[in-house]
Amino acid sequence: MKVAIYTYPSPDSTRLRDMIMKGLKKSKIDYDDVEPDIVITIGGDGTLLSAFHHYIHQLNHVRFVGIHTGHLGFYTDWRNFEVMELIDSLTNEGAQSVSYPLLDMRARFADGHVIHDIALNESTVKNFSKTMVCDLYINHELFERFRGDGLCISTPTGSTACNKAVGGAVMDPQIVGFQLTEMASLNNRVYRTLGSPVILGADNKLTVRLNKGSGQVLTCDRLTNMVESPNQLVQVDYKVARNKIQFARYRHTNFWQRVRDSFIGDMG
Repeated sequence: MKVAIYTYPSPDSTRLRDMIMKGLKKSKIDYDDVEPDIVITIGGDGTLLSAFHHYIHQLNHVRFVGIHTGHLGFYTDWRNFEVMELIDSLTNEGAQSVSYPLLDMRARFADGHVIHDIALNESTVKNFSKTMVCDLYINHELFERFRGDGLCISTPTGSTACNKAVGGAVMDPQIVGFQLTEMASLNNRVYRTLGSPVILGADNKLTVRLNKGSGQVLTCDRLTNMVESPNQLVQVDYKVARNKIQFARYRHTNFWQRVRDSFIGDMG
């Protein structure tokens, strides 16, 4: 087994990284941050998102384990005081994993430039300067003309993030699909949209075709790979990605337990 550590630069995270490195050496587990089997992230969900994109071309064989140093995250299972227990699990447990669907995004600009990326949480298309107008196609059939602030297209696990904040549904990650949620759509006697979140299955394709204009901003997981272009964003295609993210199942928290803990809390 080869292990890599991906960490947020903070004193606490650095201290934990040093502890893990010593534990790996003592347990005779190889450290390899180029082609690892396990990636341990230290920080929070943001750190794990960064690690995911760092190792995005190795998803077929990389499994992730998250240690959170702050509030409970959706992708981080271990606390900062459980380092030795985690190392013991790496040594003694098998290669079991739990996997979640991802979102494939392909964007095309007026100059022919194409961006292809994969989202763990969501991709958004927004316009901060004026109303965004676009046509939405589902499997190449026109579904609606959207006018509003923007669109959020999320994975099942990402449905608890930006998607939920803009009124989307929380989606079971056992469903292989993705979700479309409108941001502040204009609905009156002249302009009409469905106005409700739409959940699309594994074999569906969503196409967003934007009207002429500028100011659109395209994001993918709201990280540093946010894309702004002086050229017009013409079209964005979405579908379920071929790959999935895999988490090492040493002690993986149930998704609905995470939802309850994060949004409802102790009911006792």
